[in-house]
Amino acid sequence: MTGTSTYLTVAGPATAEIEVKRSRFLCRVEPVRDEDAARAVVDEERRRYWDARHHCSAFVLGPDAALQRSNDDGEPAGTAGAPMLEVLRGREVSDVVAVVTRWFGGILLGAGGLVRAYSDAVRAGLDEAGLRERRLLQMFDVSVSHAEAGRLENGLRGQGVVVRGVDYAARATLHLAVPAPEAARLPRLLAELSGGELEPTPTGTGWVDG
Repeated sequence: MTGTSTYLTVAGPATAEIEVKRSRFLCRVEPVRDEDAARAVVDEERRRYWDARHHCSAFVLGPDAALQRSNDDGEPAGTAGAPMLEVLRGREVSDVVAVVTRWFGGILLGAGGLVRAYSDAVRAGLDEAGLRERRLLQMFDVSVSHAEAGRLENGLRGQGVVVRGVDYAARATLHLAVPAPEAARLPRLLAELSGGELEPTPTGTGWVDG
């Protein structure tokens, strides 16, 4: 992986299909946060394409890619799930599941042919999905009047601060995120933008898609 403070995941869900000797291989790639979500995607494909012979899968989870699973779903051992997982590893992506649904075309592909087909299907799915970086950032809240919220938000975004959202109650609360090395700069930046009136409240750390 790219390190403990950043890693790659897919930019969004995608599908891609290839055909090899009349067999169809449909790959679905989906960003997921945990194992239950990954298995739910596999189950959904199994229900959706009930007429297919195989629904092989692989997923990688966690900032350090610590959780990795694969399933051949009836294909010869090592010809589907493991090659799919190797493609995910090779692209250094995590928090992602890949499911390849196969409709048999009547021609046996052999072990090598299956490995290539399942690998190529996942590569096509990842190419279609695209990648994005997920960063571990320091989180802060800042409370401001409704009248000043928009101006402050624009000013912060202009300085590269991630504004994760704004909640409106009696006052507006901006939810901010910055890389750890830049956290010390945030109070000074807020002071400059507010004439010294605002200070950030730390709220922990979290993963944010860049």
